[in-house]
Parts: sequence; C-alpha cells; structure tokens
Amino acid sequence: MDAWFRLGLSALTLGLETNHVIALRFMRLGSPAGDRELRRMIPEKVEAFAAAGLLAAGSAARGESVPAALERVVRSYRKRVRSNARRLKR
Repeated sequence: MDAWFRLGLSALTLGLETNHVIALRFMRLGSPAGDRELRRMIPEKVEAFAAAGLLAAGSAARGESVPAALERVVRSYRKRVRSNARRLKR
C-alpha cells in the first residue's frame, strides 16, 4: 500500500476516534468529573504535542521519509486518543 495512502487512512481514523473522545468529554461537562476532565485536557494536549515534535525530530534525524515520520506521529496521537476513550468509558 502506498505510504501516503496509508497515512491518509491513519489520519482519517484518528479524526473519527477523536470525535468519539470529544463526545465522551461533552457528556461529562457540568459534573465534578467534567471539571477534572477540563483541568486534565490542556496539560495532556501540551504533552502530546511535545511528544509528537520529538518523534518527528527523531524520524528526521534517522532520515525517514516524510510519510513514515508523519505516520509515526499519527500513531502516537491515536494511542493517546484510544487511551482517553477507554478512560472516559468507565
């Protein structure tokens, strides 16, 4: 499968998974759990962004192709999103 096509599918899946997590978070708003979730979201996003930057830099240093580097970043975001979905479903 073409690397760009595979990246596109991963990004599409990330978008769908992210929408699910957003819906789960909205259902908690207005409750004590929602307040905790709001305080958790911002540092979580900063941490994910920093980790993605490190992954991209590491990929570039290893001479990986652009689609391979981006796929590595998308995979890391998907892992975090899935983790959030599992936590929010409890």
